[in-house]
Amino acid sequence: MAQEPELSGVDLARVALRAAKEQARQRGEQVRERREAKRTGLRSGARADGRDPVPLGAALNRLITERGWEAPAAVGGVMGRWSQIVGPDIAAHCEPKSYAEAEAVLTVQCDSTAWATQLRLLARQLVARLNHELGHGTVRVIKVLGPDAPVRGYGRLRAPGSKGPGDTWG
Repeated sequence: MAQEPELSGVDLARVALRAAKEQARQRGEQVRERREAKRTGLRSGARADGRDPVPLGAALNRLITERGWEAPAAVGGVMGRWSQIVGPDIAAHCEPKSYAEAEAVLTVQCDSTAWATQLRLLARQLVARLNHELGHGTVRVIKVLGPDAPVRGYGRLRAPGSKGPGDTWG
């Protein structure tokens, strides 16, 4: 008779596992095989699955994509990077106020009528630059607002029918 070689290491572990599975079958217990574990989603090991941690930026990008928030998130980024996009001169006198996604309108308020007029003249170039940053068609129109003026009540020195303070923005 041939003598069986003595088992050690991995071979010994395989034999022990096989024996344990066989005993479990004899007792009537169900033994999970590798393909059953894949089917039910239970697994362990070095491969990635949905339970693994992901970087915060990747998780936020996935959430934004799943919810369809790409355009509002991009416009929100523009609100924060306004001075980088339009330049420090314009940013010092004009600031974005709101964005209407349905109409693709960005509302910008200026601190004087001169800057409002200047921004209206530059609107086409700004729309092109914003769409380059955000993606085509994100901003179609820039709505320019003049300065906020305090509302003056009628008084002794107020002419009836005059529209407002010394700044003549209509």
